[in-house]
Amino acid sequence: MADSALHHSRCVIAALFGAPTDRAFDVRYWDGTVESGGRQAEGARAADAGFVLVLRRPGALRRMLLPPSELSIVEAFLSGDVDVGGELEDAMRLGDAINDRLKSTRVVASTVRHLIALPTGDRSSDIRARRARRAVAGKGSRHDPARDRAAIQYHYNVGNDFYKLWLDARMVYSCAYFRSPADSLDDAQVAKLDLVCRKLRLRPGERFLDVGCGWGALVIHAAECYGATALGITLSEAQATLARERIAAAGLADRCRVEILDYRDLPPNQTFEKIASIGMVEHVGEDKLPTYFASLARSLAPGGLLLNHGIVSVEAAKPSGWRDRIERWLWRRDAFIDHYVFPDGQIVSLHSTIAAAEGAGFETRDVESLREHYVMTLRAWIARLARNAERAVALTDEWTYRTWRFYMTAAAYGFRIGRLNVVQTLLSKPDVAGRSMLPLTREDLTRFEVKV
Repeated sequence: MADSALHHSRCVIAALFGAPTDRAFDVRYWDGTVESGGRQAEGARAADAGFVLVLRRPGALRRMLLPPSELSIVEAFLSGDVDVGGELEDAMRLGDAINDRLKSTRVVASTVRHLIALPTGDRSSDIRARRARRAVAGKGSRHDPARDRAAIQYHYNVGNDFYKLWLDARMVYSCAYFRSPADSLDDAQVAKLDLVCRKLRLRPGERFLDVGCGWGALVIHAAECYGATALGITLSEAQATLARERIAAAGLADRCRVEILDYRDLPPNQTFEKIASIGMVEHVGEDKLPTYFASLARSLAPGGLLLNHGIVSVEAAKPSGWRDRIERWLWRRDAFIDHYVFPDGQIVSLHSTIAAAEGAGFETRDVESLREHYVMTLRAWIARLARNAERAVALTDEWTYRTWRFYMTAAAYGFRIGRLNVVQTLLSKPDVAGRSMLPLTREDLTRFEVKV
């Protein structure tokens, strides 16, 4: 039986990826058998030593590929059926390779014949029991306030101590800003906080709102370094608790605070000269974008500025026909993120975001891509998580560690190949006379200084 499973597994691998000499990676089977790849991967990083695809159980490929989808492939990794030795980021291309090969009916027929011959009784515990639907089901329709709160709690209830293992000292959970690849993650995150404040032209005494404030790094920076009176809002109790502790420790409680508050519940009688939304728009959902920007527009004083920083999908902006939509549905692209990481999250195109903002009365003043910066940020996070793997597993469990390692690596791959982008969009709310309160050029950003 073992020899039969090995034979069928090797046939599946050959059908999907070619003969060993045609592959840019090694394959190791559960019995120790190794097939060595014979060529360098196209587009692989020069310093990469490659990777090894590890099949840990005889029935691994059956569960991974019947039926085939991006989600089933990821779940094979999360469950431990499949593992990757070496560069996990380069192994991300295997999903696209499988999808391309299975568009051939000849390959499908050959592959299915071998897959159904593999055993079914050697599986680990059912990974699907960990899906996020259990946390958000019954909380209402997608993006209802109660359901949004449940989704945020699902993501952040993994614990502050877990995030501390791999984030920078200020716990900034968004793309950093590297002036040089040699910059440390801590320096790059401070540079990003400063970039946000500079783009907003934040001044002493101005009222500043941070929507989706995380653990309070930006509101602390805005109050401490720019003299703003800052309010941060979040739906995560764990984040709010630590943010308040840090504000108190910094001696900023008189002009800096954090509240648990939905963006839809911002008081109508409270306005701010400057607003930032960093890594928050991905949780809103495309249908709710008009509501989101309308709420922020009501909270922004005339002549004020909003900096919206968020991930956008490059693919979502491309024209697609019914065949593309059917393939996306069958392949279940992005279902992993929805089921295991960010339930109800949605990454939309840049033009959808800007259209919703301008529909709410904002004027687009500046757009900057930080795509390469996010690749470097994610690689720094992944390296830190890997260095603290034992502590991460002790704080959570092996499944959580594997989930976060895969999620961040897949994101790094998506930014690296240009499937994803992250964009800072500076929006103004002109006053009744049409004034934006902005200088004629961006030159001030390089010399802007505030003395508090």
